[in-house]
Amino acid sequence: MSLLEYLRNTLSEETVKNYLYEIEKFKKHYRNPEKISYQNLMEYVELLRKNYNPQSVKRTIYAIKKYYDYLVETGKIKANIASNIKIKDGKENPIQLQELLTEKELQNLLEPRKERYPILEKRNQIIMSLLVNQALLVGEMERLTIEDIDLKEAKIKVQKTGITNSRILELKAEQILLFYQYLKEEREQLVSFRTEIENYFLLGKLGTKITSDDINYLISTYKKNFTKKLTSITIRQSVIKLKLDQGENLRKVQYFAGHKHADTTEKYKETGINALQTAINQFHPMK
Repeated sequence: MSLLEYLRNTLSEETVKNYLYEIEKFKKHYRNPEKISYQNLMEYVELLRKNYNPQSVKRTIYAIKKYYDYLVETGKIKANIASNIKIKDGKENPIQLQELLTEKELQNLLEPRKERYPILEKRNQIIMSLLVNQALLVGEMERLTIEDIDLKEAKIKVQKTGITNSRILELKAEQILLFYQYLKEEREQLVSFRTEIENYFLLGKLGTKITSDDINYLISTYKKNFTKKLTSITIRQSVIKLKLDQGENLRKVQYFAGHKHADTTEKYKETGINALQTAINQFHPMK
């Protein structure tokens, strides 16, 4: 199995491209990365910290960890020397709670509309429904296969990524008919000689696997109806926060979102003072 194949098993195409770039840069610095020590690795990390911002450093470390996972998986080394690296400097960008969408605004994204290409109408409705109902990441939608959809049990299997766990989520009643019609009608028309053997669920207009660019472009076409920032991430964050606001159990929401750590989910919970500050930021007449 090649490194490219290994990365594609769990990561989106965009992340794969970024990781390959960082791994190649690392391999140019160390000609034999399989033989370096943990100390050598930390020296490289220190070099990164001097030249890049914390988020860039973290992305590079994630890529290197994945590379060493691959080396372990293929039997080239026995242990991942990068697995214990943790960079604590540089706080993650806080979730801008006041910019998240309300339940009504989320529901507006599900309203049917006329599409430029009628053959993509149901597919586009499915994409928006997966964002609003299941809070899927773009990369998770990219990799959905027909086998991941169980209409009889009203379930969808979401494969793990580099930042989320795998999970099985319930489909809404209205999604079942929509998915069925898409599979029997639109997708059958979209399938062509270009369609890949993996049986991807969501296809582009040329019959190829849908890309993150396709999904992000679709979301951008809804922006004119919103004053708030509208991206796949803000939609996902809005859905997660809404579930917590409605009193859902933290662990259940963590599983729903695929968060690997509970503290990631807890960031969406507001204390009383934070809720007050959010209201002030959003509604103060001097804003």
